[in-house]
Amino acid sequence: MSLTSASPVERLSTPVDGVDVLGALSPSRAGDFLACPLLYRFRTIDRLPEPPSVDAVRGTVVHKVLEDLFDLPAGDRTVDRAHGLLGPAWAGLQEAEPELADLFGDADELGRWLGSCRDVLERYFTLEDPTRLEPSDRELYVETVLDSKLLVRGFIDRVDVAPTGEIRIVDYKSGRAPGEMFEAKALFQLRIYALALWRTRGVVPSVLQLVYLGNGEILRYEPDEADLRATERKLDAIWRAISTAKESGDWRPRPSRLCSWCAHQSLCPEFGGTPPPFPATEPTT
Repeated sequence: MSLTSASPVERLSTPVDGVDVLGALSPSRAGDFLACPLLYRFRTIDRLPEPPSVDAVRGTVVHKVLEDLFDLPAGDRTVDRAHGLLGPAWAGLQEAEPELADLFGDADELGRWLGSCRDVLERYFTLEDPTRLEPSDRELYVETVLDSKLLVRGFIDRVDVAPTGEIRIVDYKSGRAPGEMFEAKALFQLRIYALALWRTRGVVPSVLQLVYLGNGEILRYEPDEADLRATERKLDAIWRAISTAKESGDWRPRPSRLCSWCAHQSLCPEFGGTPPPFPATEPTT
């Protein structure tokens, strides 16, 4: 969501000593390429800025509140305390990204938006009881190098570890749960996280859990080694396709319903636009 040129994942990524990696891929960027190769190019290679949306900012603020909620003693993790964390989370985000000050037209519009954030937070408490949870990690940065020498990296919203060692990966989504046709796409991101944890900790996560705060649904999946090996093969295939696009210059758009939310329609051939010249020097990934 940030308009800065480097994402948090890129800023935290560490050098891989002694390994000449092919490149780096996060779940978000892999999802971009699958959705539309031209979108991947605009975001990753051209580094085109995108204006923030109220929905994306809501998701960022709610994620921050849920992260901070678990800093409190278990008995204090209440709806009222979550509401109290909302203001500081919003203030902190504005300090980090001053351009967000222009996102709302007036105080009434801001007030309605903050009210929608409170609604989402209240819905979270109908899905989980945070007083009974003690996450092992929150906003956990993970990275691993695949056998192909592709660096995979990203942030996991929450990792729960049972006393018996089972691992659950939890991802919060501020929107609504997708239909059955899009469940696999939604779970692909979590499979990538599971692959990274398996390779770094030697344990296949027992449960992947998507918490949809937009309509109060939870999607759970139990992966196995075969799933994660298939995920690794898919990531390698995506990177090969990206490399082919770089060599050929063929970054063709893939029209879909997602085009309605794309910030780059004016540069997209599907809408009569022309992409900018390919950068002479590609950004380091």
